[in-house]
Amino acid sequence: MPSYVLPDLDYDYNALEPHITARLLELHHSKHHAAYVKQANETLEQMGEARDRGDYTRIAGLERSLAFNLSGHVLHSIFWRNLAPQAGGRPTGALARAIDASFGTFDKMKAQMTHVAASIMGSGWAALVWEPMAGRLLTCQIYDHQSNLAQGGLPILVIDGWEHAYYLQYQNQKQAFFEAVWHLWNWSDIAARLQAAQAVDLKIPAAVGG
Repeated sequence: MPSYVLPDLDYDYNALEPHITARLLELHHSKHHAAYVKQANETLEQMGEARDRGDYTRIAGLERSLAFNLSGHVLHSIFWRNLAPQAGGRPTGALARAIDASFGTFDKMKAQMTHVAASIMGSGWAALVWEPMAGRLLTCQIYDHQSNLAQGGLPILVIDGWEHAYYLQYQNQKQAFFEAVWHLWNWSDIAARLQAAQAVDLKIPAAVGG
């Protein structure tokens, strides 16, 4: 059975300073993200053992564990690729046009995303997602690692709002962290994710007025 693997970063741990310190990034990647990978693999092994025994008394808990840990792995993997040294600024091309079409302007999207992240109750994420039925971008809050994200919505940009993402450096000033990441967005990666997401066809008629 295939196992999930912690992805290497495309940059050194100190490459995102001063916005994210090397120590914070190292702990976040090598400890927190690695734990989700390990626990997702362990949960899959336990599911396999349950199938072999024909004993499904723990299946509901195992499903929750897999959803939590695998979602954590996916979201962190996107987050690392969304970031880049000496990046930030504004998107261009098709991504910029999609943002303008869905939000009016880039600044409105930025303000909405930042407030989505800052208003999460407890732990979670903010996500910019492509909603394929209507063919538009939306924002959503992801609680813990699972969410009120519409089924079929595909994250192209995510902001980690868990305390482990910022507290070592920003302490209780999480708004400052959410502002800082705008200096790091890898718009080329996000644009590529949008292009891939736009190719998805759910085979469901869009019920959207003109």
